[in-house]
Amino acid sequence: RQAQEAVFAQDTEANIREKKSGEVRTAMGLHLRHPIFDRLSHHPRLVEPARQLLGPDLYIQQTKINVKAAFDGEAWQWHYDFATHHAEDGVPEPLALNLHVFLEDVNEFNGPLYFIKGSHRYGPAPSYHDTTTTSYPLWCVERDTIANLIEEGGLISATGPAGTGLIFGDVMVHGSPPNMSPWDRPIFSLILNPVANRQTKFARPEYKHHTDFTPVTALSDECLMQ
Repeated sequence: RQAQEAVFAQDTEANIREKKSGEVRTAMGLHLRHPIFDRLSHHPRLVEPARQLLGPDLYIQQTKINVKAAFDGEAWQWHYDFATHHAEDGVPEPLALNLHVFLEDVNEFNGPLYFIKGSHRYGPAPSYHDTTTTSYPLWCVERDTIANLIEEGGLISATGPAGTGLIFGDVMVHGSPPNMSPWDRPIFSLILNPVANRQTKFARPEYKHHTDFTPVTALSDECLMQ
């Protein structure tokens, strides 16, 4: 959390701010900006489960904190990450994993992530590019599709105490409501992608999709304390 304060204080386009309040919405490229987040991106409790699921040769595609500030954190529309990875970066297949760590407690009141259960089984849903709803352009899923997916699978919210880990795949449909509570909801996100599935387009800046395809290595379990 101290490292978070340091990167949020930086004057950089990699800190994307809320449309209305000006609070930081997303801070990106964190492993390039602070040694703590560089080490967290190599933490074995994130890297090793990802390797178990995807194989040994994974690169750091993106690191960020989605914060959803107290009172001012705006919604994230219904979406799945592969829509952006494919359309913007030319990632061929929906293989990347999103590995989260809750930096504060996440409860039902401070804007938890909502997941549509089983939505990954249907593959990439049709999507559209929403450039107006929030300050962050996002490839979103149409309401009719969302309604059908929820009717089929139902919803679950991802809550838990600070330090909780959460892993989900590239076509899992999710979103989150505004944060009306007095509690911040910062979540660290590391996206790892197989090197063989790396991006083929290079239009976005480095902080949005890292272009070093060297396979990530795991540090020791005490790496954050060193």
